[in-house]
Amino acid sequence: MELHITVSGRRDLAGQIYKQLLAGIVDGRLAGGTRLPSTRDLALQLGVSRKTTLDVFERLLAEGYLCARRGSGTFVAEALERLPARERGHPNAQIRAATESARVANASRAAQAQPWWQAQAQAVPMPRPDARLACDFAGGVTDKSRFPFDVWRRCITDALRVQARGLGMYRDPAGEEKLRLAVSRYLAFSRAVQCNWEDVIITQGAQHALDLLACVTLRPGDVVAVEDPGYPPARVVFEARGAKVVSVPVDGEGLVVARLPDAARLVYVTPSHQFPLGMPMSLARRVALLEWAQARGAVVVEDDYDCEYRFEGRSLEPLKSLDNAGLVAYVGSFSKTIFPELRVGYLVSPAMLAVPLVRARQVGDWHGCVLTQTALANFMLNGHFARHLRRMHQTYSARRERLLAHLGGPLAQWLEPVMPNTAGLHLAARLDSTVDETALVEAARAASVGLHPLAPFHVKSPVQRGFLFGYGGVDVGQIDAAMASLASLMRSG
Repeated sequence: MELHITVSGRRDLAGQIYKQLLAGIVDGRLAGGTRLPSTRDLALQLGVSRKTTLDVFERLLAEGYLCARRGSGTFVAEALERLPARERGHPNAQIRAATESARVANASRAAQAQPWWQAQAQAVPMPRPDARLACDFAGGVTDKSRFPFDVWRRCITDALRVQARGLGMYRDPAGEEKLRLAVSRYLAFSRAVQCNWEDVIITQGAQHALDLLACVTLRPGDVVAVEDPGYPPARVVFEARGAKVVSVPVDGEGLVVARLPDAARLVYVTPSHQFPLGMPMSLARRVALLEWAQARGAVVVEDDYDCEYRFEGRSLEPLKSLDNAGLVAYVGSFSKTIFPELRVGYLVSPAMLAVPLVRARQVGDWHGCVLTQTALANFMLNGHFARHLRRMHQTYSARRERLLAHLGGPLAQWLEPVMPNTAGLHLAARLDSTVDETALVEAARAASVGLHPLAPFHVKSPVQRGFLFGYGGVDVGQIDAAMASLASLMRSG
């Protein structure tokens, strides 16, 4: 019988035939012991040269999928019959039912994820921008068009020269010394976080830092306290490590320390710019939180996720700058200052956790990309990072002011900022109770405007009706057009 193989065009004929034969063998359509046509017959059938089919057979023979018997021909290797059968579609309903029954019966012997992971339809729920919309107010987005890519390209080139001169070897799991030095200087200057370069651990972003901290501080069943409303990916990473995550409400002064569970082993907070509502944690609450943590031997994780952008007033000192007892793990990244795809963050840990964190990093993936770290160190130490921040501060400040002007003007009767917005790349606004939130989101999308409700950031606390307005990825003109559309929708009811 002819072997059914389809070739398309005249490019990579051997590759096309190889892939189809291999798929047939692995799927079981070509059973072990099946005799294949000769290379000459197959070449005539497919209209290709014999050399093409000969090359395919020789490759499959070398890989063990076929075996040749002198004087008899070429056969599919019989050992492949012992491969577990792949679930296939069948036209016959009885055969389909039998296949499903066998699959369920054998599920305990198949490779499976733990139940928690099986249940995660979307492990990290966060608003994502939709490129089809004219204006999308999704949070966590930065404006890459303003980044000095020409300067960055030179930093990459210099880093390549350095890398070319070195030996091919594994590096320090804590990160490149030059970048750790640059980060420590930056934190001391801009955030009053006193640390040596040895105290800094370079990570693959803030989420990676949270996972490392969870790895070395938590056992399954340990209690972790998080803000409510709060940052969903933080909750998810602690739950993934088996922790019992407890939601703690926030008010106008930030986390309500008096509501913290006594058994909490770790507390995750965003004190400089509470996510998503935007208030800073008061000094009194900061002191109370440190006192609480010291009395219970708990670790406080401070996520300073957009500390670089402050537009009004003087920023309060980070918890880390007040920490004399070694309680605070300070987490930051370059996702908001450069762009998320860079995948570089940093962690300044309490002294007692430094060595375990480095060991955990080494066990996990050893270290990050040395080329990126070296280039970023050059970018920072040569002053390019500071200049970029100044430019972006002006850009984002103009967008924030325009957004606030609309909220305080044409939209004031329907939307009100939750807190005086003084920092960050987003603000939260309450929606008047007379407006149908779901209907407004749908109508706005129809008008090519993306709105993102505050509800998904809440767990137990009373859900605030309103939206998170991220302005990192929208320019002033887009804001004007989008807010005018919203005002029109509101007026039309």
